[in-house]
Amino acid sequence: MSFLYNIGIHLASFVFFIASFFNAKAKQFVKGRKNILKKIQHEITGDAPLIWIHSASLGEFEQGRPIIEKLKKEFPNHKILLTFFSPSGYEVQKNYSQADYIYYLPWDTPSNAKRFVSHVKPVVAIFIKYEFWHNYCQELRAISTPIISISSIFRPDQLFFKSYGQFYRNILYTFSYFFVQNDASVKLLHQLNISNCTRAGDTRFDRVHEIVKQGENIPLAEKFKSGQKLLVVGSCWDEDLDVLAPFINEHSNQLKVIIAPHEITDDFIEKIETSLLVKSIRFSKAISVSDFDEYQVLIIDNIGMLSRLYRYGEFAFVGGAYGKGLHNILEAACYGVPIFFGDKNYQKYEEANELIMRGGAFEVSDYTDLRSKYEMINIPENFMLACDVTKFYVEENLGATERIMDYLNTILK
Repeated sequence: MSFLYNIGIHLASFVFFIASFFNAKAKQFVKGRKNILKKIQHEITGDAPLIWIHSASLGEFEQGRPIIEKLKKEFPNHKILLTFFSPSGYEVQKNYSQADYIYYLPWDTPSNAKRFVSHVKPVVAIFIKYEFWHNYCQELRAISTPIISISSIFRPDQLFFKSYGQFYRNILYTFSYFFVQNDASVKLLHQLNISNCTRAGDTRFDRVHEIVKQGENIPLAEKFKSGQKLLVVGSCWDEDLDVLAPFINEHSNQLKVIIAPHEITDDFIEKIETSLLVKSIRFSKAISVSDFDEYQVLIIDNIGMLSRLYRYGEFAFVGGAYGKGLHNILEAACYGVPIFFGDKNYQKYEEANELIMRGGAFEVSDYTDLRSKYEMINIPENFMLACDVTKFYVEENLGATERIMDYLNTILK
């Protein structure tokens, strides 16, 4: 089976190479790995103990970020090596100041894994969420490096739990400890006789909570709100706009709305403006406005502000779930507001399922469904209950970072 796995890795590498001639992301993927091992061997020198943290992409990086920053603070004599599988993680965070070395992860071939691990010799390896690489884990185990999985989630439909999944189960047996997000994952690991696991939760709660505590006010948003009820729309896509536009038009006398598009392009912002029957203004132009009474919609045409905008809303709508997948709802939940999102692609997000079940979040199929659920949640007692649910859900899930750090302290000290 190991032979077939390695053949599959080589085949995947070849497919990306061919795709790089036609696809910009594949091109970054291939170019970023060119001579990567030589670069690593040249740049990583010295005797300082090294901690290796691996993330697939940007979302997983955000889960690892609280751990990285704690490690950097508590173990200043250690070096942090951060690797990414995907360009969407590496290209955004390649200059991240809290890591000493940042690279693409070389393909998981036996020779790559051996060269990489034998050179960097990490004192501990931390893999985030779904990262389980056969050859790297074998090489780490060979030099007795502890391998930790954090913020991981397991489901019965994964290969580890299939009758024919012994090869993939063997990867799990190389890990020293699993810090998983939920009790279901603990039970599944116990079925494989893996007891070195605990439900620590998701480190994103700690990360987002910290952002909320440190976040600065946005005076213009507060001025736009002007004491009225406000809906904050985060990461809005085309499909979300199809549902939101008629809702906004119908409720213009009840709600003000702030819309933060997923991608800041003139074309999409113009589409938002033309789809609305109410008066809107872009954030960049609103700076010079003294009176917002005539404006019902504020369109955010910059990046980096969304997590701070949710504090001004009574309601939130988080985009993406009609398409590729729901975006981060924890930023909104931290402010204790009811959350709406599409009903097509949210199921793999633990927090979305939990908040729906508890009554703090609501999946909506279309405009009619959004209107119905909004009217239901706008009843004062329902609104207060939903606010309490989201607020308490975040509070009860804080602390994953400290639980993981307690374990890492026993290794690193």
